[in-house]
Amino acid sequence: MDQVAEGIDPNVLRLEIAILWNNKAWAGLRAAASQGFSQVARPLEALLTILEGCAAYKKPADLKQRVLLEFQQWLKDHPQVSLASLPAEQALPLRQRALELVTERLPGVANPIIDIYQLRLMEPAALTQHVARLKGLSLHCEAATFSVKMGLQLALDMEDMCIPLLLQDKVTLAESFVYGHPHLELRLVTLLDSWCDPRTTQDFLSGMYPDLVLSQFHINQLTSKVLSKHVFRLIGKFNIDPALCHHSVHMRKKGTLRFLMEKRFKWKDIDEENWSDHTKAIIADDPEMQIYLDALLTNYTSSKHAAQLSRMFRDGPNAQKSCLNATPQEWAVPKHHSDRYYQLPISRDNIHFLGTVEDLQQCRELVFKEGGTVGVDMEWRAGFGCVVPQRVALIQLAVLDQVFIVDMCSADLWQHPSTLDFMKSFLCDTKVRKLGYDLGGDLKYLQTTWSLPEPLKMARVLDLHSVHQEIKRLKVKRTAEKGLSQLVQHVLGKPLDKREQLSYWERRPLHQSQIRYAASDAFCLLEVFSAVGREPSRYGLTPEKLAV
Repeated sequence: MDQVAEGIDPNVLRLEIAILWNNKAWAGLRAAASQGFSQVARPLEALLTILEGCAAYKKPADLKQRVLLEFQQWLKDHPQVSLASLPAEQALPLRQRALELVTERLPGVANPIIDIYQLRLMEPAALTQHVARLKGLSLHCEAATFSVKMGLQLALDMEDMCIPLLLQDKVTLAESFVYGHPHLELRLVTLLDSWCDPRTTQDFLSGMYPDLVLSQFHINQLTSKVLSKHVFRLIGKFNIDPALCHHSVHMRKKGTLRFLMEKRFKWKDIDEENWSDHTKAIIADDPEMQIYLDALLTNYTSSKHAAQLSRMFRDGPNAQKSCLNATPQEWAVPKHHSDRYYQLPISRDNIHFLGTVEDLQQCRELVFKEGGTVGVDMEWRAGFGCVVPQRVALIQLAVLDQVFIVDMCSADLWQHPSTLDFMKSFLCDTKVRKLGYDLGGDLKYLQTTWSLPEPLKMARVLDLHSVHQEIKRLKVKRTAEKGLSQLVQHVLGKPLDKREQLSYWERRPLHQSQIRYAASDAFCLLEVFSAVGREPSRYGLTPEKLAV
């Protein structure tokens, strides 16, 4: 080791550093520290003496960080100063003293001490004893932080470590404690879910650790509404089966049923068919949800009507006609609809519903046609009531006078490797122009559907959302429409009929109105692009804005 036989007293060096610290003489402090560490007889022991004395000065944690920073800088020129060069009987007492100093969560204090004194080489019993000492001082956050740094999670009780953190709204720290240990991740999430039980009160939770001083803010974070949000976030992060979180799932389902009741019976902005589809999906075969629905129905409609609806949900869905077949009368729309909304200019026969890998391959020639243009859109289940990440239900590809609707609810199709390969090739094909509207949102859900680490790459894509933003800079007539529907109205004269936007896209078979909606959303992109391309200056655009 680099040491001086007759070195200066570490306490003298500590005093000199402290004076410079108080005077904010940073250059002088650095010089004094560098020179001083070279002059003390035993630098590692001297560092501990200086750190132990920092408590007597203002901002002791900051002072410790500065001393450790200067020591680490000094070590770069004195690599021979290492605990590894000391005999075990000399190194152990230094490690024990260093361990006593690891009480702050500040990385600038804890991390250097752990590294300089090689605390990870200590016996696990000594480290867990230090954790217990920190918890005995009510330093629960510091105890958890130290445990994670030292990898002690499996040697400690998860509930004892994490409950005080959760009570203090330190959920992120609790996540760090269990991260990478699936059984601990599951225990943390199910613990939070148990707190969402209606019988669990805030008083009970706040009284679990009487030594904790909880503010009103902390207590307000212990409501089932807040806690269930953490549960669902962690379900996604840790890939946990939602069925294991009964209380949170039921709470969300009940909230969604109340929302659907308001939409159907109060706001009246959802038709009975779509309302029924969403409600059935939430109830499924859950008797508790059926009972809750029955209670809600009596509050929103007459007893007779409530009884009829209850029987309908208990009896299950009626047989539905396949969406693959529709008579001209069934496909036709009333005149008042055609007068008001954009109309799909192709026949039902030119809309193809693809449910197999073989079906998908049959459209390849048209979709991948060199120099072609394809309108791309996707549909997914509305977000309300979802207890699992939303998945794409349909992918619509519009070409020339045809629309292909890819059924992503068909397991044989979306789970087949060739389907993902098809979409990757299509989106990256530089010979085909792709049109979308806010396509990034579609691809985000497609990424979730296939559990991809990153979004699919795209080439030669024109997002008409950006074109729409340019058009809106003109003094066009303001309308109640939004998004793509507004763009279609500005360019083609009539808005889209968006009544099916929040329909239940995972139902099979689809309604004919859903087929029409899905096909229209993709095909209208081709018509908008064509109209704007013919007269770009009319919409305040240059040809370059449309070039891809």
